[in-house]
Amino acid sequence: MKNTTLVIMAAGLGSRFGGGIKQLAPVGPNGEIIMDYSIHDALEAGFNKVVFIIRKDLEETFKEVIGNRIEKVVDVAYAYQELDDLPEGFEKPADRTKPWGTGQAVLSCKDIVKEPFIVINADDYYGKEAFVKVHDYLVQADESSEKFDFCMAGFILENTLSDNGTVSRGICVVGEDGTLTDVIETHEIGRQADGTVTCVRDEQTVTLDPKSHVSMNMWGLTPGFFRVLEDKFVEFLKEIPEGNIKKEYLLPDIIDQMLKSDQADVAVLESTDKWFGVTYAEDKATVVDAFARLIADGVYTSPLF
Repeated sequence: MKNTTLVIMAAGLGSRFGGGIKQLAPVGPNGEIIMDYSIHDALEAGFNKVVFIIRKDLEETFKEVIGNRIEKVVDVAYAYQELDDLPEGFEKPADRTKPWGTGQAVLSCKDIVKEPFIVINADDYYGKEAFVKVHDYLVQADESSEKFDFCMAGFILENTLSDNGTVSRGICVVGEDGTLTDVIETHEIGRQADGTVTCVRDEQTVTLDPKSHVSMNMWGLTPGFFRVLEDKFVEFLKEIPEGNIKKEYLLPDIIDQMLKSDQADVAVLESTDKWFGVTYAEDKATVVDAFARLIADGVYTSPLF
């Protein structure tokens, strides 16, 4: 069986990691955080290595909170996303404090990841189905083709909403062949009292199809992608307007450029699992209850590992 790696983007967790940051509050009965369940599901699906993308200054605390524990059950490596980790000829603007974005985060793995890999957010619960589908796609992906053969998990919009406020999602446009043609970044999405799902576009309220596919930043990629990430990062840095210290190099934007230039196909793999996340402080109780039900239903054991 082909080796496959789980890459977890955790560099944006903040300097208060382990000290009360909402996304990392315990949600399982034995102190498990959301990341524990994602790792469990990935290993169960067949992934056999975990790479954590973190900030160097958080390494010690990160290992105390989760890394040392996970190293006991799977091969673990660390990549470091830093503001000054830039291509030759570029320097970090003196007043830049915002991370460079998910594209640079994944690029930090280029010397570590040599096999097909899945990328996820550290603070999202994705469910089991998507890990299985992405893994099974990656082990048969054609890496010899000139055109990249990628995939993404397509979640159902109504399964990714919060009961405590609006969310932003990438609404996917899917072609008849099941491949991605566009991702439309959509904001202020919420369920109304009558059950409809709406967003705000151009200051107008627009009704959305609750069965639409959305991207939750769960991508199945191949190692050749790192060459593209390197080249496009240089282009990105050259094109940043002077004085703009917040522009980010984002994974969905890069993949969209590859789609538009016919460099890649991205298969959309539907997942009907319900997403959980702590977008709002009030979400924590809902997430804790959801994991308690999953354990009661036998989906997970307690303790998890």
